[in-house]
Amino acid sequence: MDRVIFHIDVNSAFLSWSALKIIASGGADIREVPSVVSGDPEDRRSIITAKSIPAKKFGINTADPLSSALRKCPSLVVVPPDFEWYSECSRKFIAICREYSPVLQQFSIDECFLDMTGFLGGADPVQVATRLKDDIHSKLGFTVNVGVGSNKLLAKMASDFTKPDKVHTLWSREVESKMWPLPVRDLLYVGKKTEEKLVHYGISTIGHLAKVNPGTLGSIIGHKASLTLHDYANGVDDSPVEVLTQEAKSYSVERTFKNDVTDYKAMDRALFNLSCTVAHRIRVDGVRALSVSLFVKAKDFSVKSRQCQMERPTDTTAIILRYARTLLPDIWDGSTPIRQAGITLGKLSHDDFDQLFLFEDPQMEYYRKWDEEYDRKAMAEGADPRSKMRKKSRQEDDVPVTEHPSGESALKAAKEAVKKNPDLTFERKPLQDGTDCFILQDHSGKIVGRHVVPGSVAKVPKGNLSPEEEEYRRSIDDAVKKASEKSARRYEQFMELMKKATGK
Repeated sequence: MDRVIFHIDVNSAFLSWSALKIIASGGADIREVPSVVSGDPEDRRSIITAKSIPAKKFGINTADPLSSALRKCPSLVVVPPDFEWYSECSRKFIAICREYSPVLQQFSIDECFLDMTGFLGGADPVQVATRLKDDIHSKLGFTVNVGVGSNKLLAKMASDFTKPDKVHTLWSREVESKMWPLPVRDLLYVGKKTEEKLVHYGISTIGHLAKVNPGTLGSIIGHKASLTLHDYANGVDDSPVEVLTQEAKSYSVERTFKNDVTDYKAMDRALFNLSCTVAHRIRVDGVRALSVSLFVKAKDFSVKSRQCQMERPTDTTAIILRYARTLLPDIWDGSTPIRQAGITLGKLSHDDFDQLFLFEDPQMEYYRKWDEEYDRKAMAEGADPRSKMRKKSRQEDDVPVTEHPSGESALKAAKEAVKKNPDLTFERKPLQDGTDCFILQDHSGKIVGRHVVPGSVAKVPKGNLSPEEEEYRRSIDDAVKKASEKSARRYEQFMELMKKATGK
């Protein structure tokens, strides 16, 4: 049986979804005027994430700096992103699509693939796709394009034909007539730099690319890329629609600060470090994430968190950091002392079928080079020195650890534990890294629990430490200092790269 794949793509998703919310509150339809979704106009790093059709007529494009867009159209309506609302719209959109086939892969917050093979019930694929498109419009109020094809590549290409609110087919038999005449840049995976190389050698259309010998193509753009692009130019793609479950694995990283963070620059540097670490981990494992969540824990141990879906699955540090930054103002006022922060990436995909040309402009080229260099150094240096220290400080046992905001509350908890079980005893003994700790022991001397005060330093006279412990304490302090200095240099280098990438 021949495969039948649908690719459903929301038309100008962020802008359409923002428009629906504005209309519901009595506002005008921003889709009918030059408008964009972007960050704070005062923030020089803000870029365009979505645009209206009237805005496009002014030469405004996705990923353009907002400052550039305002120069092109001073009357431009700028709407801030609302990721919580976008996630709600996305969930409803995906729910309707899932009614048509359970074999669904969410490709991004506003796109998904459906494997309709065996779920058409004998109906014409175009009629079913049209019914799905109209179903979404009538129930949710926004339009989509549906591409119908023999595989994921062709379905995706078809959905990018004329917009909005359209159904297009691209079967294997239609590749030569519908796809080959298109500019080579329209082929998935062909970005600006690749296009320039191909056009330089006279390869200007997808049809030209399809007929070039893979060996010759490899000498132009590299062997690995040449094989993929040659297959794609000929409409070949065997990748399955990968079903992602809600129980998909996630990647998390968190950090407890030595000193509470109370200003934005220090927090931004912390977000940068967290993003570098967690992005490196998913790249090593060959996955991309669609959702990102951020949490902060205050000095009083209260926790606030926010989550959003990114525009597309990614493993790029700069993009993960960008979304983490948008979440921060919702959970932190910029002055409340923060003792811990963390980032979690979820909704993972192992599928290599990804839009490598996402925001394909100098920015992505800079960001990818940054990640490649980071990965190279991380692999060469091995684990983060602080990870080694944490591992060494906890190597004694795997007993339960309870965190407390102060030494007094830790002491109280230890006393209560002994009161409940007279066979236990406790003593105040710092961990090897100096953290204040009360350990619980049974009658045999076995440690059965710890009550610790993270971020604290136990007030223990130096005379109570052996020479070996004092030397270890000094080694930790030196290593932490060096790691902190290295992190500061890396952050400043990244900020310089951001300025260069955005041309500011």
